[in-house]
Amino acid sequence: MADPKGFMTAPRQDWPRRPVEERVRDWDEVYVPGALLPLIGKQADRCMDCGVPFCHEACPLGNLIPEWNDLVSRDDWRAASDRLHATNNFPEFTGRLCPAPCEAGCVLAINQPAVTIKNVEAAIADRAWADGFTPPRPPDRLSGKTVAVIGSGPTGLAAAQQLTRAGHTVAVYEKDDRIGGLMRYGIPAFKMEKRHLERRIEQMRAEGTKFRTSTTVGRDVMAGDLRARYDAVVIATGATEWRELHVPGRELTGIQQAMEYLPLANRVGEGDLEASPMSAAGKHVVIVGGGDTGADCLGTAVREGAASVTQLDIYAQPGAERDEDADPWPTYPKIYRLSAAHEEARDLESAPAADADARLFAASTLRFTGDAAGHVRSLHLVEVDARRRPVEGTARALPADLVLLALGFSGPDREDGLVEQLGLALEPRGTIARGGDFGTNVPGVFAAGDAARGQSLIVWAIAEGRAVAAAVDRHLTGSSRLPAPIGPYDRPMSV
Repeated sequence: MADPKGFMTAPRQDWPRRPVEERVRDWDEVYVPGALLPLIGKQADRCMDCGVPFCHEACPLGNLIPEWNDLVSRDDWRAASDRLHATNNFPEFTGRLCPAPCEAGCVLAINQPAVTIKNVEAAIADRAWADGFTPPRPPDRLSGKTVAVIGSGPTGLAAAQQLTRAGHTVAVYEKDDRIGGLMRYGIPAFKMEKRHLERRIEQMRAEGTKFRTSTTVGRDVMAGDLRARYDAVVIATGATEWRELHVPGRELTGIQQAMEYLPLANRVGEGDLEASPMSAAGKHVVIVGGGDTGADCLGTAVREGAASVTQLDIYAQPGAERDEDADPWPTYPKIYRLSAAHEEARDLESAPAADADARLFAASTLRFTGDAAGHVRSLHLVEVDARRRPVEGTARALPADLVLLALGFSGPDREDGLVEQLGLALEPRGTIARGGDFGTNVPGVFAAGDAARGQSLIVWAIAEGRAVAAAVDRHLTGSSRLPAPIGPYDRPMSV
């Protein structure tokens, strides 16, 4: 604890965002470049070094938060990087993309603004890259064992890096033409620039991990052949089976899934396309779904030049403060949060019919109507009560030339044949069934991440990757020194 009175004398200061008018004209990250490091020492000083640091419990990775806060406060960036990377393979990802359940569990958050843990994490990660603290760490010797990892999202990459460093020969199979999964084509660049992803991929290549892109296991490579070729297989394909909206008019053109829309915008950024064929430019856009994917669609549509953008959330607008009965500390509270995309929509007044930040709360879609050509033109909605029952007299219509469905995901995609070819057992909700060792009903085949856990956060994805790597290492060698931060049945803290 570098400054015992830091939490009393220093107010919370977050990484400032660039002006809205500036940032919506490009796809760069929303934060002011270089503005974080001058703040971060004082912010790290606010950490109280609690006797029982609940931030540890709130983070599934078990990040050693008080330790690296203290090291940052003392300007020991190398040691801070070592402590951070001891529990997290990709802190530059989580420092930008994680909603920071650790901050909800911060003891200071009982009656003050929490320590800016997420910002400190991002600062350490960026400083580590700038100062050369993250060299490749190839193994001293190879085990002679081979592992196939299917999927290159955060779970697959974390598992692959851990297993490679343990001495196994690892190949990552990715159906897309580039590595990264949703971080590549699902997350907009204004939330995390792809250069952060590229650096880690190059580090992993230098360590010995092999990558096989444009390869769908189940079609391009038969799942059984892959299982026979490798000593172990890790399925980390994510939960990409999107949920549908079954209302009249769903068949109209112009109604798209969010994960049909977002990858095209990302491909424009990669230079594959001059313009997205689903571009929101000049269109009235309605996003159905109030989560992070919907916010990503919102920020993307604003940058593409939409005529208007409205986001529908079926839940009532939460309050600004934690509800101690429903979400007591240190659980992650459902409170009103203003993401960068919502701030942009608010300042630009992108949704005149919605609330201040483009969201319509407690809104349920009734039906779509279209024109003579069969293209959607209107979305009809109604307000609902806490039990999602329609409120009489609240029905209305919004203009809609492009409707984006961001309703979440139910489990792994079944169309590629992977599940059927391996004969994998499934849970009733559609995820891959597994035991306490992350193993499936097929010997030597393990499942991790959203494909088995269900849709979750990036910190849980990385924790799953690290934990399944330890299980696979134990399966291959009889024991393992790799850390296993979580078990397959662990869940976030809740009441």
